[in-house]
Amino acid sequence: MSTLVDPGLAAAVGTHEEFDAAACMNCGVCTAVCPMGIEVLPRRLFRYVLLGMEEQVLQETESVYSCLLCKMCEVNCPAGVHIAENVRSLRHHLNRKVFGL
Repeated sequence: MSTLVDPGLAAAVGTHEEFDAAACMNCGVCTAVCPMGIEVLPRRLFRYVLLGMEEQVLQETESVYSCLLCKMCEVNCPAGVHIAENVRSLRHHLNRKVFGL
């Protein structure tokens, strides 16, 4: 299986809002406190964006829109990542790419 890498993906996602996913330490606190139990968000998803793996991001569209934006993950993030804003940025990007909005 080959993966196409888009080095400009993080910049494209970050055009709508400040996308600070690079601060994510991949500690897993966000996943542990998520009331929805969404395993892929946010750490793996942010890594996909930072690595330019748009195909994998697109495959996680349902997970991105399943997020409640409750900020439980953000409040508990030891790195202070603005997770809810990052998810909003991803939604904006997906609206353009998937839904053509």
